[in-house]
Amino acid sequence: MTVHRTVANVTRRIRERSSERRALYERHMQDQHRQGVHRGELSCGNLAHGFAACGTEDKNRLKLMNSANLGIVSSYNDMLSAHQPLAPFPEMIKEAARAMGSTAQFAGGVPAMCDGVTQGQPGMELSLFSRDNIAMATGVALSHNMFDAALYLGICDKIVPGLFIGAARFGHLPAIFVPGGPMTSGLPNSEKARVRQLYTEGKVGREELLEAESQSYHSPGTCTFYGTANSNQLMMEIMGLHLPGASFVNPGTPLREALTRHAAEQAIRNSEPGGNYRPFWQQIDEKAIVNAVVGLLASGGSTNHTLHLVAMAGAAGLTLTWDDFTELSAVTPSLTRIYPNGQADVNHFQAAGGMSFLIRELLEAGLIHADIPCVFGGDLSDYTKEPFLEDGQLVWREGPTQSMDLDVLRPVAEPFSPTGGLTVLDGNLGRGVIKVSAVKPEHRVVEAPVRLFSDQNELKAAFDGGELERDVVVVVRFQGPRANGMPELHKLTPYLGVLQDRGYKVALVTDGRMSGASGKVPAAIHLTPEAVDGGPLAKLREGDVVRLDADKGELRAVVDDDEWQARDAAAIDLDTYRYGMGRELFAGFRHLVSGAEEGAATFGGFEAQELPPQGDDRA
Repeated sequence: MTVHRTVANVTRRIRERSSERRALYERHMQDQHRQGVHRGELSCGNLAHGFAACGTEDKNRLKLMNSANLGIVSSYNDMLSAHQPLAPFPEMIKEAARAMGSTAQFAGGVPAMCDGVTQGQPGMELSLFSRDNIAMATGVALSHNMFDAALYLGICDKIVPGLFIGAARFGHLPAIFVPGGPMTSGLPNSEKARVRQLYTEGKVGREELLEAESQSYHSPGTCTFYGTANSNQLMMEIMGLHLPGASFVNPGTPLREALTRHAAEQAIRNSEPGGNYRPFWQQIDEKAIVNAVVGLLASGGSTNHTLHLVAMAGAAGLTLTWDDFTELSAVTPSLTRIYPNGQADVNHFQAAGGMSFLIRELLEAGLIHADIPCVFGGDLSDYTKEPFLEDGQLVWREGPTQSMDLDVLRPVAEPFSPTGGLTVLDGNLGRGVIKVSAVKPEHRVVEAPVRLFSDQNELKAAFDGGELERDVVVVVRFQGPRANGMPELHKLTPYLGVLQDRGYKVALVTDGRMSGASGKVPAAIHLTPEAVDGGPLAKLREGDVVRLDADKGELRAVVDDDEWQARDAAAIDLDTYRYGMGRELFAGFRHLVSGAEEGAATFGGFEAQELPPQGDDRA
């Protein structure tokens, strides 16, 4: 199977530019492996503390040292729908491990917050930083060195990237990611969006809005629109870190339970005591990362991953750039229409052929690498299969070779669009990204005067006052990671959508985030350098004309060059946004965080340093 020339070239460049930091990463992982897993390395006092709470059977197995012990790291809480289904998973995993003569221990929990709950609220300013907090919590959970492999239970926006970063730093351990699955379909997403917009216009009240939201988000499971949470699941599967077909099986079903139990069994097989050692660091290389990017682009996935994937790759010693996204997007066809890029939800995608069909199409077109080690089977060609229960036993069969619904999922030969759903914007306002998969072609070029805001709540007041009834580029600045943690600004979507529906040319430009739910209004996001650092957004003045051209990848202020260079950057007092709701606890994160293009990470370089000579203890 021949890999597409562009895919091969991007993969090669990532490997070449990452050579030194990747070599050091691999040496670190080999050193960790040599130092041992190692219950056998623990003193008797250490080990006694490590299994004091276990039952007699588990204690005896842990004393023997020749059976596998699985570490479970989970984002469970019972307030959030996506995480509540994880409650019974640890006991299932322990039972499956015991049945194989091994053990499993709940190593630790990680925080899991919901952008849907905090959207437009002060708590959203902790959201992006929670990713790195989760990575550190994963490190704490696994630091006891009791484990031969790890199972990572997580679903949503920052949780999976955080778990991935933590897994990468414990890359000597085999790893399997275990999802919980999406809730069943409720009120159609298009109807939910319609009611939201009516509420924005004052045509329905809060009671009607709450009823619509409750019918949409109605049961345990992940939200069904194609945002960051479901983009996470797609990427984990296309990198071979899930069991095949595990991503979009609904919670609380016999198949979901069987997949969870099998994940434990497979982790034991993949451990060193299990005889088929598959450590994370040998699985995740530049090929796996390119697969994740292509899968994201082909499915019109979340813009948040232009941050997360950069940080995730960096944790594995790989340097991924926004230019890699742009180059891959130019040759990756758009194969799905899942809300907000269409009317279907992820359950419809699953029914239309789901991951098995998508992976088959991308493999046959040479757009992803088949030859990556996976947690199941030989390589990614085994991921064209789907799981089924046959007389109560879990089996895998080849998935469909044709889409069951061409309005939702298409083959490479018949795409919705010949290019992917994300691209990079460049110009005198800096660099940013835009998701165009849900933006109609006639709305992809906007040139209009700006209206400046430094707080998303200011926009609502301007909208209610009729101040935005015109062609307008709305600029919401001082929303970057160093300013206030880079909150999502999805709360603005209904207001901007109303203006667009009234016939105005409308766009959003911001150094904040817009989320995986970016919709029909063109939104240039993640602008870097950010305004608080004197970035170009801080030079804009009320009434300046800005041109956003998503087709050409251009974003610029239409201002004379000499005048532009002579302008001073505006500044604001950000103290209001740095206290309350725990925001003061993250002051160190705001101080340390890198720019958006470097993944907005707080513990950045890892191996991005000179490679020490072999044998140097300082490595």
